[in-house]
Amino acid sequence: MSSYIFDNAGQQAGQRFTSLETLYDSWTIRHLEATGIDTGWQCWEIGGGGGSIATWLGQRSGPTGHVLVTDIDPRFLLELATLDQPTVEIQRHDIGTDPLPAQTFDLIHARLVFIHVPARQEALQRMVTALKPGGWLVVEDFDSTFIDPRYPTTDAAAAALFQKVMAAQNRLMATRSGELALTWGRSLYRCLRAHGLVNIGMEGYLAVRKGQSPGARLVGANFGQIREEAVKAGFITNEEVAHMLTLLDDPDFAISSPMMFTAWGRRS
Repeated sequence: MSSYIFDNAGQQAGQRFTSLETLYDSWTIRHLEATGIDTGWQCWEIGGGGGSIATWLGQRSGPTGHVLVTDIDPRFLLELATLDQPTVEIQRHDIGTDPLPAQTFDLIHARLVFIHVPARQEALQRMVTALKPGGWLVVEDFDSTFIDPRYPTTDAAAAALFQKVMAAQNRLMATRSGELALTWGRSLYRCLRAHGLVNIGMEGYLAVRKGQSPGARLVGANFGQIREEAVKAGFITNEEVAHMLTLLDDPDFAISSPMMFTAWGRRS
């Protein structure tokens, strides 16, 4: 069984990628710009997903740069016209198990990848190895236990239902990727230090998500995709998921996002 619970082959994948781009691309790009990315840079985008960040990297690195964009299932990347250019290379690749690319990179970025990789410390070390001296690593991951996700709503029953469905999702993720997957985001700063990087920093981002918003649609896509497995495992019922999806379509309902931690460091 794959450690990735949100298979790109699922019908919800397109909505998930659209929501993630809307919610987080500006946050991600701000941190990538801070590395000083310029024309001619060699970049590696791990877990390319819907391809928006890989497209941006291709534009910033220009005609003399190169962007390797990888995913365990690159079907969305292969269909994206903006990535059909000679400086962008698309590969199917699993950072947890596959050999490293032959080249080294000025910038490596991964967003919401390592929470799904059981051997995440080993994979992180391999990424550091793939950096050029002076190259930058930017890693972004959720920490779903950092805050109480229920606080925005005043409906206690709805809050309890959201907590139950979220707990079911977290249990499935822990089964696939290990218990530390749930708190991986908060550990990024010390992990980058442990792997010998310098100029390290980290910031966190969270927001309230109202029903019908891109954030609510992201949560709905995720819950819809795990529904069958979570019900089969006895973590939740079909009726509870259906009620939760209805709430997520109600503009008067609100939840909190998990904390998105973005950490960065440079190879000396």
